[in-house]
Amino acid sequence: MPVYSMTGYASARHGATVAGAESGARVAPARRLGLEIRSVNARFLDIALRLPDELRAAEPLLRSLLTARLKRGKVEVRVALDNEDSHHLQDPQPKLLQRLNSLQDSVLAWLPGATPLSVADALRLCATPQTGSEDGSQAIAALAEQALDALMAAREREGQRLVGALLERLWQLRKLTQQAAPMVPALVEQQRQRFLERWKEAMALTDGATLPEAARERALTEATAFALRIDVAEELTRLDAHLDEIERLLKKGGEAGKRLDFLIQELHREANTLGAKSAALDLTRISVDMKVLIEQMREQVQNIE
Repeated sequence: MPVYSMTGYASARHGATVAGAESGARVAPARRLGLEIRSVNARFLDIALRLPDELRAAEPLLRSLLTARLKRGKVEVRVALDNEDSHHLQDPQPKLLQRLNSLQDSVLAWLPGATPLSVADALRLCATPQTGSEDGSQAIAALAEQALDALMAAREREGQRLVGALLERLWQLRKLTQQAAPMVPALVEQQRQRFLERWKEAMALTDGATLPEAARERALTEATAFALRIDVAEELTRLDAHLDEIERLLKKGGEAGKRLDFLIQELHREANTLGAKSAALDLTRISVDMKVLIEQMREQVQNIE
């Protein structure tokens, strides 16, 4: 299955015509639909619909289509309904004009300071073509399917780009892990020998007096415990395991975003522990390089569905 990004844009226009309703002896001009879908990353699926008032009845259908194909992301859908001939103006009906005049007189009687209606206001209020809800829903459904196909294709292309970037950083992290692995036994032994040398120096300062055997054993035990505390072999093993799982999820595809985000957190935790337990400058540098790569991966993973 492909990996989808949550970021994408698609539009569908001129795909369907909604006929205007009859208005007296005249017929309102046909109106053409346009639909746009924008999506960005989000933890869950968040849908915002922007529809003209005359097409509000299609909102449940749109939500059903979107939830069937999108799982995560903040999705905004805008539907525009325009006249085919932008220069065409309907003659307002006399009854509507009389009604507007009567309403204006009533409002001005109660609110003398109110602004009277302009010609543009009157034309806008009189221009109320209605669309059949069935025809409008069918047209919106056709446009939504077309736009969703384009959106999914765009999200898939962006998802493949994200997968490529993540695999590249996985390869770099594996190289850093391979560089760190041979350092661990040498560093442990180096710290143990350093402790023993300091122990011998301390013994030389006792003017020949011998310490009890119990004290010597305790010192050796503490030296061994310290060596274990700086041993990062376990962290490197877990890092390898997490990298393997991330690679498996990327190749498998599907809805992997939340699981990948969790694994990135685990990678960051192991890299932090590696830096905290580091007893050598080279290992500290490797830890810093790892955290930079992991942070870059976190930014990419947050866009995956």
